Amino acid sequence: MRLFMLKKLPLAFLTGLKIIHIDENMASVSIPFKYLNQNPFQSIYFAALAMAAELSTGIMAMISVQSASKPVSMLVFNMSASFMKKARGKIVFSCYEGKAIEGAIEESIKTGEGKTVTVTSKGVDNEGDEVADFKFTWTFKPKS
Repeated sequence: MRLFMLKKLPLAFLTGLKIIHIDENMASVSIPFKYLNQNPFQSIYFAALAMAAELSTGIMAMISVQSASKPVSMLVFNMSASFMKKARGKIVFSCYEGKAIEGAIEESIKTGEGKTVTVTSKGVDNEGDEVADFKFTWTFKPKS
């Protein structure tokens, strides 16, 4: 299994995203509070938070797609977010739905049709408080 490097994602590299844990069930990605990620309200810009949250779900999807028995396309179909607290300091986004992603890909290959799955990534600050909750709907479809 081949993992990509963040250097191949220049924006992720510039914002300081780090994959801090990944296995078949879950992935965690951190984003620091730094100048490039900061909004005028002295917190992390929502788009930078979305990038970290998306990567925590997308890295598991990428690994499952690379391991699939047939080539499969993947795309974010929908996203929603809720924000509970200003994001200051290091924020860690975690998704625990790797098996659901893998199941959607397998079902897509089995039926030959597109399949969607909605997964959640929660962002937590250094104090353990939830700062944001993102839901991503991924769509997978076997390539012809």
